[in-house]
Amino acid sequence: MGTKRSRVTGLVTAVTLQDVATEAGVSLATASRALHGGTRVVTAELRERVEKAARHLGYTSHGPAQALARATTPVVGLIVHDIADPYFSALAIGAMREAHESGLLVLVCNTFRDPLLELDYVARLRAQRARGVLLFGSGFTERSYQSKLHRELDLLAGLGGRVACISPHGFTTDAVLPDHRDGGRLAAQHLTDLGHRRIGVVSGPANLLVNQERLRGFRDQLRALDIELPAEQIAKADFTREGGRAAAIELLGRDSELTAIFALNDVMAVGVLAALRDDLKLSVPDDVSVVGFDDIALTADVQPALSTIHLPLEEIGRRGMELLLDEQAVSTRTVRVPASLVQRASSAPPRG
Repeated sequence: MGTKRSRVTGLVTAVTLQDVATEAGVSLATASRALHGGTRVVTAELRERVEKAARHLGYTSHGPAQALARATTPVVGLIVHDIADPYFSALAIGAMREAHESGLLVLVCNTFRDPLLELDYVARLRAQRARGVLLFGSGFTERSYQSKLHRELDLLAGLGGRVACISPHGFTTDAVLPDHRDGGRLAAQHLTDLGHRRIGVVSGPANLLVNQERLRGFRDQLRALDIELPAEQIAKADFTREGGRAAAIELLGRDSELTAIFALNDVMAVGVLAALRDDLKLSVPDDVSVVGFDDIALTADVQPALSTIHLPLEEIGRRGMELLLDEQAVSTRTVRVPASLVQRASSAPPRG
């Protein structure tokens, strides 16, 4: 197998099938069929393009792996960060309904946001000859993780499996990409339109790409309005209710003049509401406005009802599974899903 030197780290690593697919401008599955064969036949033009890319990069097939039978089982894997989180539950429901219509068995793999466990699940699904793997949530930013994930997905594709992603994972494949960055912009615009200028942010783990996108959109929109978001107005915590609660207490302890808090997911926002009500004895929205992100089912039922950024979660999950099961396309497909603002009772103009 050929090698490549990273321009970032300087490390020499093996050329992967994903590299070939990207070079040729085709999907991972198409690159695999062009080089390794399979039940579906690619056109001569596509095969020539993939083979040219493979020669240019110095790629060679995994001989022992390609010698194995490529028959897959009627199983698909959903790899999620936390199935107890309503965000992932809603995505999974949409994906599982689509898989059920195709008569497939769905295995839900809960990673507890552990990248090593995620890699282990992909390897196990490959060993089970799963028909495909749908990666939910957000990819991790660590380069070593991304390199290892590429390797596992190459091996999966070499055995006839397919892969699709929901939200960015740091590599090119069929994907459903909600507009997390624009959602952050919408939240910033909403709060500033109400008159808020001192705004705190309850942020999730910094190594998650989705978290980075949401925060970047929020910060960019504030900057466009000549409003700074200093580091002390951002508190990082787990993407959980307790994480949001602790982060809200931390934020208001640093700056008691904050008039609004943007939480980067709804579960954290519910924790923010609890902290303001129970720990800090503040009224929402009279003392502090709160905006979340995702529009999970419970946001309309908490008190006060939560203003949030809406994503059609079940539809996103369904579209992801649809991409995973559709073997007709020869190039990588991206489905972009817009975000929208839902204003409820938790956000209002600041007093005074």
